[in-house]
Amino acid sequence: MKLFPLFADLRGRRVLVVGGGAVAERKVKSLLSSEARVTVGSPTLTDTLRTHAQQHQIDYVEGYFEPKWLEAAWLVIAATDDRELNCRIAALASDRRVFINVVDDPALSTFQVPSIVDRAPLTIAISSAGHAPVLARRVRERIESLFDHSIGALASLAARYRPSIRKARPDLRQRREFYDWLLDGPVSAALRQQQPQQAEQLLMTALSEPLASPQGRVILVGAGPGDPGLLTLNALRALNEADVILHDRLVSPAILDLARRDAVQIEVGKNPGENHDHTQARIHALMLNHARQGQLVVRVKGGDAFVFGRGGEELEFLREHDVPYEVVPGVTAALACAAYAGIPLTHRDYAQSVRLATAHCRQDTLPDELASMLHEKQTLAFYMAVSQLEWLEQALLKHGKPGDTPFAIIENGTRPEQRVLHGNLEGMAGAAREHKIVSPAMVLIGEVTALAPKLEWFGTRAAAGEADLLHEPGSRSEADSLIACA
Repeated sequence: MKLFPLFADLRGRRVLVVGGGAVAERKVKSLLSSEARVTVGSPTLTDTLRTHAQQHQIDYVEGYFEPKWLEAAWLVIAATDDRELNCRIAALASDRRVFINVVDDPALSTFQVPSIVDRAPLTIAISSAGHAPVLARRVRERIESLFDHSIGALASLAARYRPSIRKARPDLRQRREFYDWLLDGPVSAALRQQQPQQAEQLLMTALSEPLASPQGRVILVGAGPGDPGLLTLNALRALNEADVILHDRLVSPAILDLARRDAVQIEVGKNPGENHDHTQARIHALMLNHARQGQLVVRVKGGDAFVFGRGGEELEFLREHDVPYEVVPGVTAALACAAYAGIPLTHRDYAQSVRLATAHCRQDTLPDELASMLHEKQTLAFYMAVSQLEWLEQALLKHGKPGDTPFAIIENGTRPEQRVLHGNLEGMAGAAREHKIVSPAMVLIGEVTALAPKLEWFGTRAAAGEADLLHEPGSRSEADSLIACA
């Protein structure tokens, strides 16, 4: 169940709480802080709730539930220990199209009460859709430690000066940068030191300073092969500051979901069979045009931009046109896919070096390159090789690579749908066809790849009988392929 997040304005609006015990007391406390007009219906009340009633902070209806209690209610909370009664209340509320929360019973609820991080007026709500309240509480505890309580005062100060900020910073980019300065600069520091007057003076001084024209720039970001957990903090910061995001076709949606909601996202990925030089020229033009409009352009590439990603070409173009830039490195596919498949690219017993190569090159110039790839105790990592597996297998065998050299192909590495195909070099292309391996996939060749069945940790193992386990390094098996993770 996926819930729609919603913050409700309950000021002066009637909310019915059925039940008068400790659970109801906690719900009433939260509702009162939202300035709701709370009605509690129950045969009995806790001492605290009775005090609230005596002080006219809540309306108290003494007795057992009756349908007329639901009249004029905007929300209902059922906090009784009688599930049959809770079911009845939920059904009646649903008939009246009134949202109801049945405490600890998500199946009967149409809304959930989240765990709250209160930095009023800033409120952070965490929900597990009612299924894992302990998990929501643990997440809240972690978030609590991230935000000083002064952030609430900062939010209030920014709210008071919002019209002045909009007037002094009419450009959206400049206004966003000003708010970043508020969060990270001397105003925030003064509030943490309990100096609100100094904080306000610093804000007014900053607003009175002459406004410089916005300068566009480009940030080249390596996003890794798919798992958003592999993004660096600098990459995440860039995504949240971007005006325009130019992203490759294979940058995962989970990563793009982390970007600013109002950033313009443009897919500029290259597809098989198209003119890549033409596509690259379009990328250059988009970066230049948006940067010259004073925008922050974030160019997002899968893996690392400087490993078979044409990142160098893009920086050369930006330098030629005097566009400021910076680079945020990413985890390249060979490192990440190997790690998620349980393959150490180097191992003192099996591999003392790693060779990164692309299978997309002029094949008539490759023989000299292949000769240097035949060294023992070397791991070969081939990018963009799925469409070249037949040729790659035959070329390596022809130039002397033993046919029983282990390989691993990691499809969709680091993503939930990751699959790992194991086998021997002789028969690699056929095994890939049999298991319908598709791009994106990383091809690793070398003795260390045989360690994967033993060291794998990510993804779901194939069920018994679906495939045979492969040999350990130094031994051989009759099996020639295996899907180890699916």
